[in-house]
Amino acid sequence: MARRKRLTPAQPDYLSGDRAPGTALSGPLGASAPSSAAPIAQVAGEASVHAALEELSREVEAARADGRMIEALPLEAVDEGYLVRDRMVQDEEEMAALMDSIRARGQQTAIEVVPLPGGGRYGLVSGWRRLTALKRLQEEEGGARFATVLARIVSPETAQAAYVAMVEENEIRANLSFYERARIVVQALREGVYPTRRAALQGLFGSTTRSRRSKIGSFMALVEAFDGDLKHPTAISEKLGLALVKELARDPGFDDRVRGLLRQRPERTAGEEMQILVSALRPPEAAGGEKADAGAAGQPKAERPATDAVSDVAREHVAPGLTVSFYPSRGKIELSGPKVDEGLLADLRDWLAARAG
Repeated sequence: MARRKRLTPAQPDYLSGDRAPGTALSGPLGASAPSSAAPIAQVAGEASVHAALEELSREVEAARADGRMIEALPLEAVDEGYLVRDRMVQDEEEMAALMDSIRARGQQTAIEVVPLPGGGRYGLVSGWRRLTALKRLQEEEGGARFATVLARIVSPETAQAAYVAMVEENEIRANLSFYERARIVVQALREGVYPTRRAALQGLFGSTTRSRRSKIGSFMALVEAFDGDLKHPTAISEKLGLALVKELARDPGFDDRVRGLLRQRPERTAGEEMQILVSALRPPEAAGGEKADAGAAGQPKAERPATDAVSDVAREHVAPGLTVSFYPSRGKIELSGPKVDEGLLADLRDWLAARAG
């Protein structure tokens, strides 16, 4: 019988599992054997990753377009004059408190901006106080910490939508005066954002009460008559403003008389300006030097101060933590704020005693 010869495999470790991981097997004609993953699986995996990246990119673009993405923008890239601001003055105490908060905790709420043509620049829609606080902090401290502002980039469909966004935020976050509210309505009309007064009032203050909207509409007459002549218009109280509006409607020459009185005191405080406005409400002297409405006995009838029906107050923040309130019709001055203490009272007593002496 012929002797049989035992055959050994060309690759002894092929079936033993002892082959080092990742070692390629030799195929016919010296070609490398295929990897353990099938080509179809590799293609499917790469396609899945590519699809996921595309979906993520679309979601990021959609979030940016919808204003859901917060980005850090350089302070100098934001144009705060993009819209006519409704706020005319800034409470220094509130600004100081906001700066302290940002210094301690960082910016907690993003501002809103719109991209401007040309790229790299943005127009401020809402968040003027936060932007101003960051700019002041940057000027004081420098460095990179306050060099950027967190912002949501929005795309209002119309200029009306941009103005409404600004107004609604300030209605929620800040107590604007009636004059400031009326002024933004007048400015929006002048820029052609709204076709009529009624449309502007309804569009900008549609969420407020009808009574408040009516008062804002009344204050528009003050803005149209005296904007630019008044130095402290935000100090005009609701009752004083409505009394002035009533007199504007009654007396065609009232606005000229008020402007004449204002020109006599070009450098004036808020309290002095309120005194001028209150005095303008008093009946002017009739010809011949006699008072109007003289009594039956020929004596001038005692004038009832116009401020009996007008609650007027002028407030000034004379220093951080110290506010002075002046009530012209009541002859009253009131100090308030964290700086009011026994030391201030002692200094005030000394000053009054020296002034009286």
